[in-house]
Amino acid sequence: MRETEKTIVPPGRPLVGRVAPPGSKSITNRVLLLAALAEGTSRLTGALKSDDTRYMAAALRDMGVTVEEPDDTTFVVTGTGHLAAPGKPLFLGNAGTATRFLTAAAAMVHGEVVVDGDEHMHKRPIAPLVAALTTLGVDAAAPTGCPPVTITGKGGFPGGRVEIDGGLSSQYVSALLMAGACAAAPVEVVLTGADIGARGYVDLTIAAMEAFGARVAVSGAGSWRIEPTGYKATDFVIEPDASAATYLWAAQVLTGGAIDLGTPADAFTQPDARAYKLISAFPHLPAVIDGSQMQDAVPTLAVLAAFNNTPVRFTGIANLRVKECDRVAALSTELARIRPGLAHEEGDDLIVSSDPALAGQTLPTRIETYADHRIAMSFALAGLMIGGITILDPGCVAKTYPAYWDELASLGVQYA
Repeated sequence: MRETEKTIVPPGRPLVGRVAPPGSKSITNRVLLLAALAEGTSRLTGALKSDDTRYMAAALRDMGVTVEEPDDTTFVVTGTGHLAAPGKPLFLGNAGTATRFLTAAAAMVHGEVVVDGDEHMHKRPIAPLVAALTTLGVDAAAPTGCPPVTITGKGGFPGGRVEIDGGLSSQYVSALLMAGACAAAPVEVVLTGADIGARGYVDLTIAAMEAFGARVAVSGAGSWRIEPTGYKATDFVIEPDASAATYLWAAQVLTGGAIDLGTPADAFTQPDARAYKLISAFPHLPAVIDGSQMQDAVPTLAVLAAFNNTPVRFTGIANLRVKECDRVAALSTELARIRPGLAHEEGDDLIVSSDPALAGQTLPTRIETYADHRIAMSFALAGLMIGGITILDPGCVAKTYPAYWDELASLGVQYA
């Protein structure tokens, strides 16, 4: 039975030790799909094994791909260059990457594919991606604008030019790019506006595609041309997860500790690694932090800001409202639950009032996590400094970091 709550005991000393973050969720789910679309066997090492990646692996198996797991950090994927109709809906929980990527990849199937998820996924928008696929001649429908999505595949699509609004999620763009290499002719993906959520993740997608033999040309700030190369099986080493690393970087600066992640911050290619420079500036975080290009690091930075010397305004974070939960509202609500007035919303901005005097106090608070792994993991940081912080539904961290609580414990953190 899943644990219902976990109360953190402030360690009262610097956290010192070595913790190796799990593999990148973003990269793992990209290369799982690319390996599945390739003909031959690919060995993916350093992979994340969590709810999100297991949903992706299970869906690929349902579509005729052989996915083996010889150890805790490896997937061995054998594809035929084609995907088969699964015969049942693909259930992907609340895995946004798997849902968006497979919605586009389902166009390669001969037959019907239903891409579905849990009640939280049913609230996450996918209409821009469905509209773009329809432009390319793919029979796709999502009547509510959110999953479930029904795709009737014809074994691929002809190629051509497609426009996409990437303002809500860069995953729409990544989904089209990855599917584009399997089209019958070149595909040109063009943004309809200048805004795109976390552009760095598109760069991550292109790097993974090129590793599997694709050719992508970037033309201007918002246009990509993908050649119809298909994919070649390859062995791929997945770097650690930068979003997971932010919690450990923050735990280090909060407690004055020294936590060795085994990977230097400048070795990460993921966008959230940009947060390292900000975290290192604590307790002198800037007055304004633009979170648009490091969205998954914002919960970490927001909780860290509660202990900063001066208030912090987070901007560019409207997309956080359509993540696993409305993270802007969740961060505001739960910080204010610790101390009234500690945070509030102004439009789509989050303002954290900051109070260094919170450290060392005992303020019994039950933190609602909204089934969101990042809310649980970030508010654990508050528990390192404030007595009485209880995280509800701590097991939700299994979405991306199943060993999170054990690894904090390995550093000396105890739970009541």
